[in-house]
Amino acid sequence: MIIPQLEEGRHGVGVSGMFFIDNNVYLLMKGNPIAERLSSLSKSMGIYLQACDQCTFMRNLADKLIEEARIGCFPDFYKAILDKTDLIVTI
Repeated sequence: MIIPQLEEGRHGVGVSGMFFIDNNVYLLMKGNPIAERLSSLSKSMGIYLQACDQCTFMRNLADKLIEEARIGCFPDFYKAILDKTDLIVTI
């Protein structure tokens, strides 16, 4: 539900980044409609997108992700967003 909320400007808080793990890395694949929406949000709102390195490499997806998606581990994610984040929520 966060994607439509962000698109409609009604999420209520700023989102600095999104980290994708396990099978959720497929959401960042080129050609996936959700990935295209995330790409647009990344460009327009400056949202940092990152896929778990091990999850991505185990599925051979490293060269199949949208351009905005970075590959790395949680320390990389924290380093990228920590200076512009007050709260980190994980689900």
